[in-house]
Amino acid sequence: MRQGTNRIRRAIGAAVITFTIGGLGTNAAAFDGVVEKMVFELPSYTTVGGETIANVRIGWESYGTLNEARDNAILITHFFSGTSHAAGRYRDDDPKPGYWDRIIGSGQAIDTDRYYVLSTDTLVNLNANDPTVVTTGPATINPGTGRPYGLDFPVVLIRDFVNVQKALIDTLGIRRLHAVIGASMGALQAIDWAAAYPDRVARVVPVIGGAVVDAFLIGWLDRWAAPIRIDPNWNGGDYYGGPRPLAGLTEALKMVTLHARHWRWATRTFGRQWAVSGADPRDALDNRYAIEAWLDQAARARAELADANHFLYLVKANQTFIVGNHGDLDAGLATIDAPVLLLPALDDLVFYPEAHAEPLRERLSRLGVSVEFTAIAGDLGHVNGIAHIDRVEDRLAAFLARPGL
Repeated sequence: MRQGTNRIRRAIGAAVITFTIGGLGTNAAAFDGVVEKMVFELPSYTTVGGETIANVRIGWESYGTLNEARDNAILITHFFSGTSHAAGRYRDDDPKPGYWDRIIGSGQAIDTDRYYVLSTDTLVNLNANDPTVVTTGPATINPGTGRPYGLDFPVVLIRDFVNVQKALIDTLGIRRLHAVIGASMGALQAIDWAAAYPDRVARVVPVIGGAVVDAFLIGWLDRWAAPIRIDPNWNGGDYYGGPRPLAGLTEALKMVTLHARHWRWATRTFGRQWAVSGADPRDALDNRYAIEAWLDQAARARAELADANHFLYLVKANQTFIVGNHGDLDAGLATIDAPVLLLPALDDLVFYPEAHAEPLRERLSRLGVSVEFTAIAGDLGHVNGIAHIDRVEDRLAAFLARPGL
């Protein structure tokens, strides 16, 4: 890393366990080494909507070494509830690695002996209360008032996430990314990178995502957000310094967690088991099933690290997404010059392959964009793109290694 980048780097304190949606394990060839969390700062940033945000800060981390030509960089863009922590551990005794640790590392599909891999926290990152996350959003202190922005924070789009990432890439002296790869909301960022900056991206890999958020998913995202808005502690977004809307946020995260999975997973994992032995759900309203108790526990843990307003801003950023950011899907896709590898999940109930990846493949082909397609199998639904990404690692490795792109 160049000496000049030290001005935008700052280590943060000891990490806590970061929740990832797959309950993921690791393997012997995973990324080896303690990861340093760094901070990128912009004195100001003007959003796509024309609003200026002062002192923008996002966290980032990297794995591998940037070569002298600075042409071996791969950007990983994260999902809705994710962070920059894509691989490795923040300390030697950290029990959980990054969410894609199984494919990022020496000899892996995203080979850190060959590539310089970096990943960033987005603006309005959900996990604003996680000490390993650095983000700017509604929970950030507004320098103009000395209080958290709350709903005075401007609406930001997926393109704003991309633009801030580009500012970091520019500071590192990287003129062209070897690839941009991301899952779910990260897939939206990845394909928008290729549309917004076609001369800066050599390859793009959208995993479990698409090029536009359709009406059905817009409706689902509204349902995700609804429990927050009816929690009295939300108080119209003005809850900083008072009780947090944890009940609404927990219910919202329960909805996200279940929606991102699949009924086959639920049947295999829980069936109709009771939450408490001897407490038959037919005998009392408070007696519950095992899956209900699991959702409560998982969502409650996530809510402690999350911020309700950040959740709502992420919902809006996803609802408003269309590649190219000007309302015409084909016009947005037509600016893409990089070859595309689409990696949908077969049983995805968030980005249905038949509604998103398959039509996208047809549109790209019709527009003359080189496109490949491989589906990820498994019974985890949308989460297959995180937990079972290694099932397509050979295809991913070959795509990344192909010369002449």
